[in-house]
Amino acid sequence: MTKDLPDARSLSTDRTRGGRHSRLIGLAAAVVLGGAVLGACSSNSSTTSTTGATTTSGASSSTTTSTTPSGSTSTTAGAARCASAALSGSVVGSSGAAGTIETTVALKSTASVPCVLSGYPGLQMLNASGGSLPTKVVRKGSYGFTAMAPTTVTLTSGQSAYFNIGLSDVPTGSETSCPTSASLEVTPPNATDHLVVTAALAPCSAGTLVVSPVFLSTGANSQTTAPPSP
Repeated sequence: MTKDLPDARSLSTDRTRGGRHSRLIGLAAAVVLGGAVLGACSSNSSTTSTTGATTTSGASSSTTTSTTPSGSTSTTAGAARCASAALSGSVVGSSGAAGTIETTVALKSTASVPCVLSGYPGLQMLNASGGSLPTKVVRKGSYGFTAMAPTTVTLTSGQSAYFNIGLSDVPTGSETSCPTSASLEVTPPNATDHLVVTAALAPCSAGTLVVSPVFLSTGANSQTTAPPSP
């Protein structure tokens, strides 16, 4: 009995279909693999973006810092703060009435370029040996000659800024006398070093000195000084 053999064209068609099927499977696998690679790339980009955000945050913080007032080392004109070493000090005036003594100190610029001062100086009384005497500094206070508002003053070479000191020479409490200074250690506003000025001050109330901000004696925002010392 003779069996029917597959027609050659049928075999060819089956092989063609099988080949197409294999190619479709291969193409699908390639798509899946490509998607996995893209997913990995996308994940790496996300990490880089996060790092970039951190950098941006740092830049934002830096910007915030830069907008913080820069302090008294410069003004809108760009002049630097007067260095203590470029200032010479002296008592230029003093007067007294009813137990209240007013003394004016000048700070003269010896710098070759304009510089600025703004605010209150620091003070420390010294004895003849250069040792510290009890000193209590009060800014502004209630004296008319110390209670002015602080302003920024610009000094050219040879020009002076001034500040007033108010004190009481009347003993209080258990005080029987008030030690007299031989000199005064002056720390210019916003500085950390000082200069020494010859000054005989005898404040009572535990060495209380009321100090004004620095000012000019002429021009805008000028203030009065104590009468010249004899």
